[in-house]
Amino acid sequence: MDHHHHQQHHHLYDGGENDYRQQEDDWDRDLLLDPAWEKQQRKTFTAWCNSHLRKAGTQIENIEEDFRDGLKLMLLLEVISGERLAKPERGKMRVHKISNVNKALNFIASKGVKLVSIGAEEIVDGNAKMTLGMIWTIILRFAIQDISVEETSAKEGLLLWCQRKTAPYKNVNIQNFHISWKDGLGFCALIHRHRPELIDYGKLRKDDPMTNLNTAFDVAEKYLDIPKMLDAEDIVGTARPDEKAIMTYVSSFYHAFSGAQKAETAANRICKVLAVNQENEQLMEDYEKLASDLLEWIRRTIPWLENRVPENTMQAMQQKLEDFRDYRRLHKPPKVQEKCQLEINFNTLQTKLRLSNRPAFMPSEGKMVSDISNAWGSLEGAEKGYEEWLLNEIRRLERLDHLAEKFRQKAAIHEAWTDGKEEMLQQKDYETASLSDIKALLKKHEAFESDLAAHQDRVEQIAAIAQELNELEYYDSPSVNARCQQICDQWDSLGVLTQKRSEALQRTEKLLETIDQLYLEFAKRAAPFNNWMEGAMEDLQDTFIVHTIEEIQGLSTAHEQFKATLPEADKERQAILGIHNEIAKIVQTYHVNMAGTNPYTTINPQEINAKWDKVRQLVPQRDQALIEEHARQQNNERLRRQFANQANVIGPWIQTKMEEIGRISIEMHGTLEDQLTHLRQYEKSIVNYKPKIDQLEGDHQLIQEALIFDNKHTNYTMEHIRVGWEQLLTTIARTINEIENQVLTRDAKGISQEQMNEFRASFNHFDRDHSGTLGAEEFKACLISLGFDIGNDAQGEAEFARIMSIVDPNRLGVITFQAFIDFMSRETADTDTADQVMASFKVLAGDKNYILADELRRELPPDQAEYCIARMTPYTGPDAIPGALDYMSFSTALYGESDL
Repeated sequence: MDHHHHQQHHHLYDGGENDYRQQEDDWDRDLLLDPAWEKQQRKTFTAWCNSHLRKAGTQIENIEEDFRDGLKLMLLLEVISGERLAKPERGKMRVHKISNVNKALNFIASKGVKLVSIGAEEIVDGNAKMTLGMIWTIILRFAIQDISVEETSAKEGLLLWCQRKTAPYKNVNIQNFHISWKDGLGFCALIHRHRPELIDYGKLRKDDPMTNLNTAFDVAEKYLDIPKMLDAEDIVGTARPDEKAIMTYVSSFYHAFSGAQKAETAANRICKVLAVNQENEQLMEDYEKLASDLLEWIRRTIPWLENRVPENTMQAMQQKLEDFRDYRRLHKPPKVQEKCQLEINFNTLQTKLRLSNRPAFMPSEGKMVSDISNAWGSLEGAEKGYEEWLLNEIRRLERLDHLAEKFRQKAAIHEAWTDGKEEMLQQKDYETASLSDIKALLKKHEAFESDLAAHQDRVEQIAAIAQELNELEYYDSPSVNARCQQICDQWDSLGVLTQKRSEALQRTEKLLETIDQLYLEFAKRAAPFNNWMEGAMEDLQDTFIVHTIEEIQGLSTAHEQFKATLPEADKERQAILGIHNEIAKIVQTYHVNMAGTNPYTTINPQEINAKWDKVRQLVPQRDQALIEEHARQQNNERLRRQFANQANVIGPWIQTKMEEIGRISIEMHGTLEDQLTHLRQYEKSIVNYKPKIDQLEGDHQLIQEALIFDNKHTNYTMEHIRVGWEQLLTTIARTINEIENQVLTRDAKGISQEQMNEFRASFNHFDRDHSGTLGAEEFKACLISLGFDIGNDAQGEAEFARIMSIVDPNRLGVITFQAFIDFMSRETADTDTADQVMASFKVLAGDKNYILADELRRELPPDQAEYCIARMTPYTGPDAIPGALDYMSFSTALYGESDL
């Protein structure tokens, strides 16, 4: 890992906070709070320093004393780094010591280590915490930082190295640099892994940490030159041993073993190179041997496959065939395998040579992969056609024996099949059959015909075999020919009988099908006609719910249309009965064997006639019901129009009144008193309108009783009108109240009518959507129009924010006219304040700090005087006299709840 990479991970030592690697920010927190850790650090760091200082022939006893003059500190750094530091100063004064310690600290810093809050003075003063921190920084930089395993570094690298080395030991699990080492097996495993002869690892027990720790420490000191840096008692005795102490000690093992590792690595590399060469030479030898064997086998096999001299006996030819099959089944497959293996070995060898930078392999003359492929091609050429030749020879010998036997077999099978077939074909079973029986007989006959056709093949084969035996001059040809002739004659006779039976069956089928067809047609037409009649009866008796004249007219029209279809229906009825008569005729004429009833339907002519009569009787009854309903619907329509005519007047009237009230309250013609007068006249005209609403309610009642649910003559429902009416009453009352409040505001705040009109005009000007409220930006524009200084500077912004908090205390983002008036009146009118009221009382009291009841009765109207007397508390100042009343606290109380 290059040095540059370490620059990014400097160890920061500032009394416990460690930023060596970010994700490990917890492993070093406040280590020195634990006295046991401090003790372990002292022992370990001292031993570690001494393991280096002894190379310079010296050592330290007390870690915070012996580095105070900086001399041994500089020496330690020289031994560890192998570099010379600046010459130390030999003086005994504090200034010399500080100078030397600084030289050491500067050297550490030059190695890319940040020394956070470690100062020379603390080291010189023997500050134990700082001294340990500094030594740890040195250990980390010089003993641990350059350890890296697989791109991890320092602590992680060291931990990974420990985990790798102890991986084979089942009872060791190194996860950290504290409690993972407490039982001592980790240290023993590290030693045993590298120097198994030093420790009898099998004898160690996990539950005996003292023995394990001491064994490891003693062996390390004696054989590995690693001084004892830890105390077994301390490690066993602390809950969590000090990480820095353990890391320091473990890094000594790492450095002790890594030298041995290097020599081993070099030896391994040489062995590896030699092993590769030996393996490659072996592979080349194997290839040559395999190639020679395979080529020799091919050379031997080809002549045997090319020998095509036929044998005289069947047995000798069959032996030849058996030998060939053995060759294919047993001798050739392993050779195919060998050829394939050879190519694989060749490719593997070439790849291995290429990968280990060796020259490619050239097989000796005639043993190239291509030579073997060519030889193999010749082998397969020789093999081609050999088996076919063998089989043809065997077939020729077999054929004569076989043909004669085949003729006898086929003739016997055919004669057995034809037995009884002529009698079967001459039966007259179709004369008493039903249609389904006929169809079954026809199917059976068809099956027989295809069976017959299938046997045609065998007859032809029998004739062909007889012919071939003649040509090959078979000794028993005459008897073969006679038997063949007899089979052919009988075959022709079967063909004629089959044809005759087929015709008789088809004729009978035609007749039965005609009747069946008529039955089916009757069923097909009777069913829908029957359904139509049932549907018509249902429709004619159907009860109906209608809501409009159009609907009842629709029903009447439909009924008229239905009546118009009756003549057509009667025609259909007669046609259906006609089919029934036709069937009766055929049965009589041909004397056909018929089942009594129609298989396709249960409907009969009597039933059809009965239903027809019922339909004819229901028609006039329906006429009467429709006439009655028509009258009822006309009455409903009259009620609808009556309601609609009124609603269409009342609805718009309410709407207009709402808009007019809105305008009065916005447009302010004349004084507020004028507006009030105007509004009260409106209120009166609205109240006078109530009887019209009541009358509409009466009509609505009638409509509901007649169960009328919709009214296309108006868009207004009773619900609309009621809601509108209530809104109108509420709005007029609320508007009158608002104007009254404005009168109160105006009089209480002493605002003139002109000012009031000006405020209203400004407000309305910016209330563009007539919503009766302003948004924040509209309000700002309104204020500016009234002369408020709220420009875009900071002061203006602050002033506007203050005003908004008054007019919109709930932060709703809208300002009502009332809030605006209250604010304007407060800003412009000469308001009375608690102080002003107090000053007024003081005048009445003749400048005293209290007032007497008599003085109040003298100066004020009677009811106001009594109001004050009842509410004032007695005055208790130093100048009080009996009966004195406190008008000051009374004045304050008057405004106590106010937001002034």
